[in-house]
Amino acid sequence: MIVAHLDLDAFFAAVEELEQPELRRVPLIVGGDPHGRGVVATCNYVARGFGIHSAMSAAEALRRCPQAVFVRPRHSLYRDYSREVWSRVREIVPTVEQAGIDEGYLDLGEVAPVFDDARALAEAVRAVVRARTRLSCSLGVATSKVVAKVASDRRKPGGLTVVRPGREAAFLAPFPIRILPGVGPRAEERLVRLGIETIGAIAAITDDELQHVMQGKVGRELRDRARGIDPRPLELSTERISISQEETFERDIADPERLHDELRRMSEKLAEHLLGRGQVARTVTTKVRYPDFAIRTRSTSLAVGTDDAVRIGELACSLLDRALRDRPGPLRLVGVGVSGLEEHVQLSLSALV
Repeated sequence: MIVAHLDLDAFFAAVEELEQPELRRVPLIVGGDPHGRGVVATCNYVARGFGIHSAMSAAEALRRCPQAVFVRPRHSLYRDYSREVWSRVREIVPTVEQAGIDEGYLDLGEVAPVFDDARALAEAVRAVVRARTRLSCSLGVATSKVVAKVASDRRKPGGLTVVRPGREAAFLAPFPIRILPGVGPRAEERLVRLGIETIGAIAAITDDELQHVMQGKVGRELRDRARGIDPRPLELSTERISISQEETFERDIADPERLHDELRRMSEKLAEHLLGRGQVARTVTTKVRYPDFAIRTRSTSLAVGTDDAVRIGELACSLLDRALRDRPGPLRLVGVGVSGLEEHVQLSLSALV
């Protein structure tokens, strides 16, 4: 397997810079109201020089960089640019797993079955994206998805990192555990308490130690990934892009009924979007953010996709209740998203006869 992970650099901010070239030289932040309870969606590399990053509160970003320019996200515009990018990528590499609006995995082996040719192919993809869309992307090339994803972040912006076969574990070993896909905040905290701070340290855990550190299937999978072992194929059966809505409140809300009302309102918008695209969704996800900025998500999947607002709303509210049972308290933000999108198929009466 020869796979590349492609990541569009500071995508939302890069699109805004293309639309408004005067923003290229200033600290640019795409996100919510810095005088309210907004959050940074992304920022350009000038702003990152001030220590600003995604998911930071907009108020904190403003404190770090008072001269920053804030713009609200324009998601329909970003979707247009994204469609153009992936259309151009597929002209060179037909088989793509689009993992988000600004990232995805490319099956390079389909076009360049010899690993020595993979670098040139990845460079061609990077050049075409730049030439046709004026956007910058970074790529990682490896024998597995997990290594390719870590590699794509090594030489941003606009870089290319190739991890040759047999070098996967050595490449991953020095990096902190938090960048290994699958290691969340809780797992990171637990591992650091045990003195495990690098990916190499995870890879070195013995079978006897593993049952005390990370039990069950999850532990084995994380250790395999730390060793560069990741047998997951590209997922091509359904579009993985999600559609979501979220709301950051002016004041924290603890009343479940008010939170349910917000989720139902968002679910109606999502259903309208699905209907407009002629699609149904098989997975519903509820997202919550607490006053300390901790984020929790809960998801459920359906056997048959839906575009029904009431059904999506019911599931979103049920998932919210689950999250609040795990951690009660007021919320700073709630959101709902749908994924596993499929084309809506409607049978005619004659087909049923």
